[in-house]
Amino acid sequence: MEKKQKKNKERELTKVFENVRNFGNSSGEEKPSLKVDKRTKAEIAFMKAKDKKAAEQILERASKTHKERIMEFNRHLDNLTEHFDIPKVSWTKPRFPSDKERSVND
Repeated sequence: MEKKQKKNKERELTKVFENVRNFGNSSGEEKPSLKVDKRTKAEIAFMKAKDKKAAEQILERASKTHKERIMEFNRHLDNLTEHFDIPKVSWTKPRFPSDKERSVND
């Protein structure tokens, strides 16, 4: 391609991009501003409740300092049972009573 053709193509492309950008901003053309909400009453109520709960959680988190949150988390961990702790492993001692019996009987 020649230089002139490239320049013309670039100019055309920039004009197209500008038109696309300005399409939504043009004041001469009026778009219909009616938005139809196709959600049911239950969906609307659910979204309102969800937004309200999210706002409350944000306020709650913002009201506590990092130190307070860590202290609360540590209290929560202290209250948990030790069910999920990793048991102590030793190769020299049997872990279960049945292991003792096996080692004696062998």
